[in-house]
Amino acid sequence: MLSGLHERFAGRFARSEPRARALTYMAGLIAPLERKNGWTLAERAGEGHPIGMQRLLGEADWDVDGVRDDVRDFVVETIGAKDGILIGDDTGFLKKGTGSAGVQRQYTGTAG
Repeated sequence: MLSGLHERFAGRFARSEPRARALTYMAGLIAPLERKNGWTLAERAGEGHPIGMQRLLGEADWDVDGVRDDVRDFVVETIGAKDGILIGDDTGFLKKGTGSAGVQRQYTGTAG
């Protein structure tokens, strides 16, 4: 299923390298990793440094809106229903760390 989704929007990338990295990035996002960040996604993809994943998100030339539309259409066609609705929930997740930036306690819908 993942490769089918990737095929759908692969043409939205100007170069082959970010096109290929997008597939490994998505695979990392759905992988059973304890933490998902640039380092862990890069390591899972067999890369020694997160710069490639960071470039994919911050510098690569791709049609962001087109990919969004392709993913939305894929989701609607795959799991959607004519009478279905999508509910957005601001529920977050509790941070586990103590030493990294942004890990202080923050409000989430589930934790208060």
